[in-house]
Amino acid sequence: MPSAKNLSAKIEALLFIYGESLTLQKIAKTLAVSEEEVAEALKVLEVALSGDDSGLFLVHDKEKVQLTTKPEFGSLLETIMKEELRENLTPAALETLSIVAYAGPMTRAEIDYIRGVNSSFSLRNLSIRGLVERHPDPKRGNVYLYNPSFDLLKFLGVAKVEDLPEFERFHQLIEKLRHPEEKSVEETSKEANAPGT
Repeated sequence: MPSAKNLSAKIEALLFIYGESLTLQKIAKTLAVSEEEVAEALKVLEVALSGDDSGLFLVHDKEKVQLTTKPEFGSLLETIMKEELRENLTPAALETLSIVAYAGPMTRAEIDYIRGVNSSFSLRNLSIRGLVERHPDPKRGNVYLYNPSFDLLKFLGVAKVEDLPEFERFHQLIEKLRHPEEKSVEETSKEANAPGT
């Protein structure tokens, strides 16, 4: 059984990468521990985040928990967001937008996996600008899916995402990154016809 401190660090990392609320049940299942252990570790994490040396805190009820920024940093973050909106899109935001446009709908966790970094700030920036839309995933209640918005399509002058330049090529590339374990029909066919098989 992991120590409460070690488990709290894992939960913090999990909440950070998801960027949305998670149920205690989901956390327990993901980390292969009991819900009681999760509840104890969350108490440890809450104490660790309560000091002045952390800009984060936990929002929770009996069922769900989320990692978010402390309210006292609201005006600072609002200023940063306003400055971001006055400027052109950053390379990180453009990369995130391209992934959503060519492979959406997808979750933030999938976008993070493809990019290799946290995409929360970029997705929020793109959402505020009206370039991407966020909708609840009908299959998973506490997860959101990101899609390119109609405003983005209008701005790019395309009627649908399939009209984007080289859509099929980039869509397949992103899907390979998204699901590396799945082989395309072409790859499977090549392996079947390889000498010695």
